[in-house]
Amino acid sequence: MSHNPYALPAVILVILVTVVIGAYGLRLVRTTSDLLVASRAVTPRWNAAAIGGEYLSAASFLGVAGLILKNGVDMLWYPVGFAAGYLALLLFVAAPLRRSGAFTLPDFCEVRLGSPALRLLAAAFVVFIGWLYLVPQFQGAALALQTVTGGPYWVGSLLVAAVVTGNVALGGMRAITFVQAFQYWLKLTALAVPVCFLLLHWQDQGRPAITPSGGGAAAWLLPGAGSGGMFATYSLIFATFLGTMGLPHVLVRFYTNPDGAAARRTTLVVLGLVGMFYLLPTLYGVLGRVYAAGLLDSGSTDRVVLVLPGLALPGLTGELLGALVAAGAFAAFLSSSSGLLTSVAGVLSTDVIRRRMGAVRGEPAGPGTRGRAGTVRDFRVAAVVAGVVPFVLSLRVATLDVSLVVGLAFAVAASSFCPLLVLGIWWRGLTDVGAAAGILVGGGGAVTAVLLTFLRSTGSGLGATLLHYPGAWTVPLAFLVMVGVSLATRRRVPGTVASTMLRLHAPEALRPPTP
Repeated sequence: MSHNPYALPAVILVILVTVVIGAYGLRLVRTTSDLLVASRAVTPRWNAAAIGGEYLSAASFLGVAGLILKNGVDMLWYPVGFAAGYLALLLFVAAPLRRSGAFTLPDFCEVRLGSPALRLLAAAFVVFIGWLYLVPQFQGAALALQTVTGGPYWVGSLLVAAVVTGNVALGGMRAITFVQAFQYWLKLTALAVPVCFLLLHWQDQGRPAITPSGGGAAAWLLPGAGSGGMFATYSLIFATFLGTMGLPHVLVRFYTNPDGAAARRTTLVVLGLVGMFYLLPTLYGVLGRVYAAGLLDSGSTDRVVLVLPGLALPGLTGELLGALVAAGAFAAFLSSSSGLLTSVAGVLSTDVIRRRMGAVRGEPAGPGTRGRAGTVRDFRVAAVVAGVVPFVLSLRVATLDVSLVVGLAFAVAASSFCPLLVLGIWWRGLTDVGAAAGILVGGGGAVTAVLLTFLRSTGSGLGATLLHYPGAWTVPLAFLVMVGVSLATRRRVPGTVASTMLRLHAPEALRPPTP
């Protein structure tokens, strides 16, 4: 396949614009609050665009279209679940989480349940989920650059890792808010403009029929015919719909709103932005059946978004549209990686580096307990560490489907932080022991599935399906264990639960503002 001469300049332009916008945001960074939560001053519209930028990742930009091309209608649950997850977030989590006054998910655990041990456990899961989600971002960047330029696989991964780590380390949440908002609109444009040309071309050709390999069009459009059957479908729904509520890099965005009402408005706008976006990868997957069916034989269906304009429209038009798609793909990798890296670096700085250094100096470990210079330095060191580990891992799992890895990250989030947040916000009876047990059993089961999948020891049949799609059994298990153990340890319900629940649910106008 010939390589697009305009793709590399387009990618470089996106990277330069990202660096420039990040440098502008860096000028506004003064305190640790700027780095972690942008001083809680981000308006709903800006925040919604930034959330759209970081949430629409490699799985959304490349993986969804590739899965629909390969497996058909079953895979529509990916975009549906990814978008609908914000409805659950709007109803159950957004406003109370902002009112908690927390900076990170481990902060929320300590505010709600007063347990330093639970805080450390939550920190470990934040880091694991963040790194697991970062791997496909770097993997997608490597795949995209290799596809459009023919360069070595590792170059794209290194490029995104270096740019994102530098932006996050220097500017934190304040800087990446501007970057991610810009990149959402770039991603939307990069998919929308080429798909308009592709649809017009398909129309001019007399609407050629979809030609799936084997079984005819009916098999491709038949629900439940894909790998894993209906169990996999239901498990996928559990993971994507509930996993959004537990993704640390999404949740940290709600800490940046001024108040709970703004958090709700942000979520409502995000629903519209994300839903609008997910119409586009679906069309690429369907049109790929017409113009890029050869990818089914090569097993590289994740490339369909990148190569479809050139295959359907040979010549200058296809090359220019392909360059626009490549630019949008890199915007997806950069924006998602920025949010993930910020959430991981925030937890590493407050719960690993600061705790360790504070213990050496005899200082308390809570947020804001050290001088500003020290905490800013800790965050920047943590950002570098947070970027290096997933970069190395991305080179080790190059053959795994991008969306499979992201789906596993959603399953871990849905099995750990989703039950913790829902029960912690809406049930007074949750205890620290119950929360820890649920996270260890449900989240630990999902983590085990991830590790076995990475080690390629899952085999085939029912066992492989249970490990590739763990959400259907790990999520209910986590809820049951949290409730059961909490009921058995009623005496450990915090004495401050009444005041904490009031803080989570009472509108800000009826009480003194939280920090």
